[in-house]
Order: sequence, then C-alpha cells, then structure tokens
Amino acid sequence: MKIKALTRSLDNHAPARLGDAAPVQRNLDPHMHPFEKPREYTRALNAAKLDRLFAKPFVAALEGHIDGVYALARHPKRLDIMASGSGDGEIKLWDLNHQRCLYTYPRAHAGIIQSLCISPLSFSNGTASKRMLSCSTDRTIKMWNADPVPAGHGEFAEYKESDDEDEDDEVSGAHDAALFSLQPHEQAPSEPLTVYQGKTAFNSLSHHAHLPRFASASSTVQIWDMNRGGGSDALVTMQMGIDAVHVVRYNQSETDVLASAGTDRGITLYDVRSGKPLHKVVLTMRANDIAWSPMEPTTFAVASEDHNMYTFDMRNLSSATQIYKGHVGAVMSVDWAPTGQGLVTGSYDRTVRLWDVGKGARSRDVYHTKRMQKVFSVAYTLDARFVLSGSDDGNVRLWKHSASDKLGIVSARERASREYAQALRRRWNSVGDVAKIERQRHVPKPIRSAQKLQHTMLEARRVKEERRRKHTKSGTKKPKAARKSVVLEEKE
Repeated sequence: MKIKALTRSLDNHAPARLGDAAPVQRNLDPHMHPFEKPREYTRALNAAKLDRLFAKPFVAALEGHIDGVYALARHPKRLDIMASGSGDGEIKLWDLNHQRCLYTYPRAHAGIIQSLCISPLSFSNGTASKRMLSCSTDRTIKMWNADPVPAGHGEFAEYKESDDEDEDDEVSGAHDAALFSLQPHEQAPSEPLTVYQGKTAFNSLSHHAHLPRFASASSTVQIWDMNRGGGSDALVTMQMGIDAVHVVRYNQSETDVLASAGTDRGITLYDVRSGKPLHKVVLTMRANDIAWSPMEPTTFAVASEDHNMYTFDMRNLSSATQIYKGHVGAVMSVDWAPTGQGLVTGSYDRTVRLWDVGKGARSRDVYHTKRMQKVFSVAYTLDARFVLSGSDDGNVRLWKHSASDKLGIVSARERASREYAQALRRRWNSVGDVAKIERQRHVPKPIRSAQKLQHTMLEARRVKEERRRKHTKSGTKKPKAARKSVVLEEKE
C-alpha cells in the first residue's frame, strides 16, 4: 500500500540563525502579480516622501573666525582634519569629529588668506609631520607645521599651559592624555617655518602630488621647492599674457600638468617639464575656480562668473563637455567628490549646490541657511560623506553629502531597507509625483525671484536670436551650441 504524505524541510522555512527574519517563499511569475508596478510605484512615492521628510543636511557650524572664510583645505591623509583661512589673516585647524578648533595660528598673515593647502608628504625633523602652506595679499607664502604637537606624542594634540590642564580634565576625560605643554626649547607652531617673498600679491596655491614642490599664482605662475629656503627664487616662472593669475591647480594624476585661470577670462594649461604654456582658451566670463577630477585625469571643472559651472576635457578645449545650471550668482568655488561621481559648488547667491556628474540641467540638492552669506569656498571630506563651506559671515559649516543620511550606527536590516528605497527612487525618479518630489527644493524668496528674472532674460535672449536668424543673413548659418559658445578663442 502506497501512502503519499507532504513533507517540508525546516531548512527552507525556518530562520538560518537566531534573530534572523523567516524566509518568505515568493512566486515570481508575472501573471500572478498583475498589480506589481502600481504597488512598486506607491512604494517609490513613499520612499521619496520619507527622504524629504528626514532631510536634515546641516550638521554643525564651526565658529571662531571673526572675518569671512575665504579658503579651505582638507588633510590629505586624515578624514577629520580641515584647515580654514579668513579675511583677518587667521588660520584654524578643525577637528570635524568633535566639531572643535584644534589649533589657531593668530595673525598668520597681514592680509586676506587667499589659499591654503596641506602637503601630502611627511617631513622628518625628529618626527614625521605635515606641512601647511598659506598665501595672502601681503605678498608672502608661509609654511607652517600642520601637526602642532611636541615630538613623539601623536598628531594634532593641543598645546596647553600647565595651569589649565585641571579644567580640561573635566571636559575631555581620556582625551587629555594627548595634551602636553610647550617645552621652552621647541619652536612655537604659531611661527612660520619658512617665508617665501613675492613682488605681488599671491592668489592661489597648489601642491604637487608626490614631490616637495608647490605652484603659486600671482602676476605669473611659479613653481617653488619646499626643501630650499625662503630666500631662494622660484624654480620655474611661467606666463601667457600680461594679466594676473588668480587660480592655479596641479593635476594630481598627470602631475606635470598645471591649469590656471586669469583675469583676462583665460584658462591656461602648462607643462612643468618644459616650463612653457601649452594651450589657452578664453571664455565669455572669468573663471573663479578650477578643480581636477580625481578619477578622470583629463577632466576639470570650472566655476564661472556667468552663474554656471563647466567641465572641460583638456584634450579638446574647443567645447565644454557639460554645463551645470542652477545658481543665480557667480560661482566662486568648486570641488570634486573623492569618488569622482559628484561635484559641489558655492556661489555668491548664498547657496551650496550638489551635482551628479553628467546631469547639469538641475542640481541634486541645494543647501542654505538664513544667516549664511556669500559662499567663497567649498570642499568635500575624504570619505565623500560630508561637505564643508566657508562663507562671508565667518562660519565654516558642515553638511551631509546626502541630506537624509543617518549619522551613527545603522543595523544591517535598516541598511538593506534604505538601499531598497534608494533603488526604487532611482527607478521611478522621472515618473509622476515621484519626479516632482525629487525635483522640488525650497529656496529663499530672493533666490526664487532671481530665478524668475534670470528665466525671463534668457527667454528674451533666445527670442531675439531666433528673430535675428530669421530676418538676417546669419540665419543661413547653423546656430552655435551652448557648450561651444562659452569658448570665445583658442591660443596655442
């Protein structure tokens, strides 16, 4: 006699480990799920709403400067260290983890701090330490100790007077083991290690990727050796034209290539090996900042005075590869995310905008506060999770890269849920209400008014060009693309 019985294995229906969710059996036949797409759209809509509901991009304001912050520099080896320079000539090192000032270099310069950079190299003077370079309108470049700590006691401990140690014990607890007083025979970190003199004001600095050299921008582009004394002359001096240069940037991958921008609206590429300029393009308006892509060595971004940000390929400078539109004021600073997939810009319109590479029609997010003034410098942290901005109100602000990210420990189940919600939003971000929620951002009323005025002006310009082509001989020519019209002239 045959008996048929249903048997089920517990391995298929019980959790694999204690505390895991029970496995769910699903029939993936599309005929069994006629309402799959409507349900998925509803989930995507809820995910988009929750993303905006929990969007809190502002993390902290690092206060301490008494003038506008015009320069930011991130530490090339540490995630939590940033340097900022203000208009009163003061430099501060910040600990982003604890959101506090590590060290202040008082009266570092007699003028505005125009640029800062921290060397990626370690210099041995009894202990390996970093060097920080700063330049100002007082016609000097100064080298500082970027590790203001006595030898052998670790990085970035603060110099404290012996009488104040008891008070700090109550606040920082175990962290006080790293605090030491300055010994009489040691040089104070507030004193520059080297001073380089120039004939005109210095506007920008950029350090070589792996050599002790840096480039400066003034009336010319100069290359300096950090191992030589401050009384020495520059190794190389390069110039293309008679106008001042206000931005210079080393390519961190193709290390023999330099890019600079000048007051003549030109962007120039230099070859350090030959000491001569390679190519120059003149744009419609002045470039305020330049940033090289960390992933594509031939690509760089340009922050322009015409309210736009452009990306160029140095192999073909006759046309921009992408135009990023959205600001209603001059774009003052630009920086790439270390992943190479994002960009951040700071503008004269008092906003910080984040962009996805290749998507220039609309910024991914807009950050602003009521008290934030004109933004002159922006920078990503090394882990690409946070963005810093320095503005005219004297504050360094810390923002999230993704506005709705959760700070702190995230469980595996919560991480999986967030990844699923992000996948849904990416799939449905161009459909219906999901697209509207993903696109809409609230901005201050003056910016909204400026956007309407800008739209009216651009539309009037477009109509004028159409009528000109229709009723004149210029209509027989093919209209110039916007990416090409930004370039007025090329020079070899």
